Amino acid sequence: MGNTDNYLKEESNSIPLQGSGVKNRSPWAWIPTLYFAQGLPYVVAMTVSVIMYKRMGISNTDIALYTSWLYLPWVIKPFWSPFVDLLKTKRWWVVSMQLLIGAGLAGVAFLIPMPFFFQATLAVFWLIAFSSATHDIAADGFYMLALDSPQQSFFVGIRSTFYRIAMISGQGLLIILAGAMERITGDIKLSWSITFFVLAGIFVLLMIYHRYILPRPDSDSSASKTNASEIFREFGITFESFFRKKEILMALTFMLVYRLGESMLVKIASPFLLDTRETGGLGLSTEQVGIVYGTVGVIALTLGGILGGIAASRDGLKRWIMPMALSITLPNIVYVFLSFYQPESFWLISASVAIEQFGYGFGFAAYLLYMMYFADGEHKTAHYAFCTGFMAAGMMLPGMAAGWLQETIGYQNFFLIIIALTIPTLAVIPFLKIDKEYGKK
Repeated sequence: MGNTDNYLKEESNSIPLQGSGVKNRSPWAWIPTLYFAQGLPYVVAMTVSVIMYKRMGISNTDIALYTSWLYLPWVIKPFWSPFVDLLKTKRWWVVSMQLLIGAGLAGVAFLIPMPFFFQATLAVFWLIAFSSATHDIAADGFYMLALDSPQQSFFVGIRSTFYRIAMISGQGLLIILAGAMERITGDIKLSWSITFFVLAGIFVLLMIYHRYILPRPDSDSSASKTNASEIFREFGITFESFFRKKEILMALTFMLVYRLGESMLVKIASPFLLDTRETGGLGLSTEQVGIVYGTVGVIALTLGGILGGIAASRDGLKRWIMPMALSITLPNIVYVFLSFYQPESFWLISASVAIEQFGYGFGFAAYLLYMMYFADGEHKTAHYAFCTGFMAAGMMLPGMAAGWLQETIGYQNFFLIIIALTIPTLAVIPFLKIDKEYGKK
């Protein structure tokens, strides 16, 4: 505790960051808010949009198909990251994207009451998703430029914590607010419009705060002095070297199928909780979904992720990858139980979702570690970015068909198929070649 306390005292005194031109600014002043701002638009685009559209009467087929396209900016993110290096500074990109996201959220709020709201808000959500993915590139780059190595290590847990807080705020508190407004006003569209105006105001305040509080590292400069053709030539070499890695086909197969069941489940879970019991759902209110899926679920997800990281660090990835694959797939059986028995107990429903989310968090640790393992070596940062692109593709493509499949065969059969999709995930793991020592302390 003594070393940590000393470090915290030094941080509170604002250690000068790298570069003589950087103002004395404590990382505590901007890292929590920066990563809160990074997580919030992602959860809005991926999860909040699904619940909003369901409450407005959009079919599960259309919800899953069109909201799955919102993953595309994260799929192709590695291909435009060189532009973030070429043009302007990372700080400029962070502030500009936050302004654009805030404007987009306000745009959603304005468009919700319109007759053509579905098409119009989808277009704005795509703009928000693109801006959010660009913000991810700039924020992570800024983090590495503004902090030295010891600070980066110290604050990695802090940034992860506030990213999780953003998830809880988006999937939990924001949904609870929308549900409360539905109850008070009796008007679903007005309630969601107010909710997005509040969210837009929060994001504009974050942008203004970061405009003044973010430090200005001397190393944060655009690559305009570097030959652009040289940057793209290097990108081409990096791209080619990724696909020349040993076991590339098996690795890509793993990245695309490891979350196969989860990629379809995530698009239908909230609609299932909201749908009436007559149509096979559980008939929860918007507020209740905010509590069970956005708060209880996210807390269980976080705990699972923490324990997954601890387990892998003790015995290594090779030892834990199969148990973690079972953890990310088999707990989905709780949705089979919920769809067949349709329990009325809110606490039983909450406990079931918590079990599934805990298993997902625990099992997801293996996915992240394998991507790090496969990306290791020369160009590991860029190669890891390519891996995350395939990770997003593995969520986008199956998710597009989830709504159509559910409406064709019903909730019960849909969740049975989710369990059957455990097989591809488990089948690929014995063919992966992993160093026995990788991941151990």
